[in-house]
Amino acid sequence: MRAKLHLRIIAAGKIMLAGAALAGFLLLTGAPRLRADDDDCQRRIGRADHHLHEAIERHGRESKQADKARHELHEAREYCWSRAHRWWDEHEHRWRSEHDWDDRDHDKYDRDRPSR
Repeated sequence: MRAKLHLRIIAAGKIMLAGAALAGFLLLTGAPRLRADDDDCQRRIGRADHHLHEAIERHGRESKQADKARHELHEAREYCWSRAHRWWDEHEHRWRSEHDWDDRDHDKYDRDRPSR
């Protein structure tokens, strides 16, 4: 009787150890993917934000180019929001967890800049 109990305890221990090892493996292999997604979102939004600034500077706030760049920035933000329910705020250099961006937010930044 004691031998059977001892074997069951050992078997349960092996199962728990294997489960912990599997959980650790899954945790460690999932982390780089999350980091890569963050980097991809941050890069997409940063690039789109830069293109919008350039379009406004070169062609004006109300130009077709600025409207297209605004649309691309909106799409980049939506891409990140749909994957992680957060988006990168390029002006504040932080992640935001509210779906509260303003597609015309660059108008106020560029309006405050002195003209060349």
